[in-house]
Order: sequence, then C-alpha cells, then structure tokens
Amino acid sequence: MDITILGIESSCDDTSAAVIQNGVMLSNVTANQDVHKAYGGVVPELASRAHQQNIIPVVDAALNRAGIKREDLSAVAFTRGPGLMGSLLVGTSFAKGFSQSLNIPLVDVNHLQGHVLAHFIQEKDTPFNPPKFPFLCLLVSGGNSQIVLVKSHFEMEVIGQTIDDAAGEAFDKCAKVMGLPYPGGPVIDRLAKEGDPKAFTLNKPSIEGYNYSFSGLKTSFLYMIRDELKKNPNFLEERKNDLCAVLQSTVVDILMQKLRKAAKELRINEVAVAGGVSANSALRNAFVEHGEKYGWNVYIPKFSFTTDNAAMIAITGYYKFQKGEYCDIALPPFAKAVIG
Repeated sequence: MDITILGIESSCDDTSAAVIQNGVMLSNVTANQDVHKAYGGVVPELASRAHQQNIIPVVDAALNRAGIKREDLSAVAFTRGPGLMGSLLVGTSFAKGFSQSLNIPLVDVNHLQGHVLAHFIQEKDTPFNPPKFPFLCLLVSGGNSQIVLVKSHFEMEVIGQTIDDAAGEAFDKCAKVMGLPYPGGPVIDRLAKEGDPKAFTLNKPSIEGYNYSFSGLKTSFLYMIRDELKKNPNFLEERKNDLCAVLQSTVVDILMQKLRKAAKELRINEVAVAGGVSANSALRNAFVEHGEKYGWNVYIPKFSFTTDNAAMIAITGYYKFQKGEYCDIALPPFAKAVIG
C-alpha cells in the first residue's frame, strides 16, 4: 500500500505544503510573504495573519498538483518547532484539524531535522544520491549555525553551534548597516560577485571546539565602516561590493574552518550542507572545493530545498510514519531551537 504524506511548514514567514508518496515528492508549494521587507525583518504578528490567509489555498494547491485526494493521505506531518510561536500555531492547528477530519495519524516534525533530511527527498526521474551514515551536516540558516553528526535518520547530535549570532543573522545585520534591503543574504551574495574578497581584513573569532561566534565579526564590520566613513563620507557607496565580498568570504571561511576540523578529527568524509544560507554561492563553491581537496563526498541541496519548505517536513514525516511515531493531538508547538 502506498504511503502518502501531506507536509505542512509554517515556522516563520513561508507557508508551504507538500505531498510525498513512498519517499518521492509529488508537489511542493510555497507562499512567500513580501510584507516584511518594509520592516527589515519578520514581524511575527503579520506572519501569523499571512499564514492564516495562505494555508488553505497552499494545501489545496499541493494536493491538486500531486493529483492526490484527501482520502488518499496516510498521515499529516507538520512543523511543531522551533520557530515563531504564532506562525507555528497556525500550521499546528490546521494539521490537527485536518488529520482529525480524515481520521489519519498526525506526525510532528522538528524543523531543524527537516533541513538535515531534505537530502533524502526523492524526485521523479532524478538520480537519488543521499548521504551515507554517518555524515556531518553544516546546518546554516537565519537563526542557526550548527554542525550536526547524523548517525541515522533520527539519531542526530549537535557537536558544534553558535554561541551568539548565526551566520544568516550576521549577513542580515551587516546588510542593514550598509542600507541593503531585507533579507540581506541574497543581496550580499549578488553584490559580492562584483567585489574583491581581499580588499579588507575582518577579525575572526577564536572559539574552542566546533562552536561558532559571529557577533564579534558583526561588530568588527561595523567599526571598520565607521572608521572608513570618517575618512571618506562616500565610502559605503563606493566600496559596497568589496564590503559584501569581504564579509561573505570571512563568514564562509569561519564556517568551513570548524567543519574541516570536525571532519578530520571524526574521520568522516560524508559532508552535507543544509538551511537557508546553503543557497549562498560562495558557501556552495567552498563545499565543492573542499570535496576535491580533502576527498569529501559533498551533498548540496537544490535551491528549492534550502529555504523553509514542506517537502523536507513531509519526508521527515514519511520516515517517522514508517516507525509508527505519531503525535498526540494535545502536544503544543515549541519555539526553542533544539535538535535530536
């Protein structure tokens, strides 16, 4: 019998629904929220309201594109956390009601595990080459920078993480200083291609183990701009591309340095990247280069699987469904970032 999972993702500002059947993605629909650009960041209340408006049309579109009727579904998987509580409540409430109306199991998914397991999404007529266990996954997004040791689909250990700002936050906050629009990461990536990554030098953190820190980098970047503006009021406009290139190069160097350390000490050559920042071109290039230099087997997700999407929730739900790990309808969403 076919196992058909409807996945629902509403952890932040993207409303997404996907259908996966027997591990193969049939549809993945996402509605973005442009309203937040005017505020330089996600406004939780506005995000919640947009989710309420979008969730029914998005789920309907996902089922239609997949050619699946509601009665064909085996279970409903949803993001239970971490994320914005108001946004999570919308997706959680819908998933609970939908599963109850169809009398099918409810499967809760950890959003961060979903990002890691995005590498296991199969697509029709596309070669399927997932990472082999155990593997290391660099999980980088707007709010998280972690190195995860993945021993199985559900045995994951965070061996390193940021002690303050995440890589994505560093991009967004520095972009704001430069007067760039939100989200800052994609804009910095675009402008960096026209800049010189060696034009300036930024201080790098010295943190023990596999942990990260980006708060000091952000401060160093701010002070450098302040000092240069004293000498040249037009500095920002004249050197914006160089600033973006230097910032991006430094962030990627910091990320890869700890990942190299972990891969060498743990003797693991299966290495993946996941999360929104994995769309960054310099980081993707760094993975390819490291694969060639250090003999890593690298796994880089499609762009559509880097950002928050329901396909990664559905595939995680698929594996949990096979193990019979269902969710009690009384369980509430959670906001704190945890994995494992």
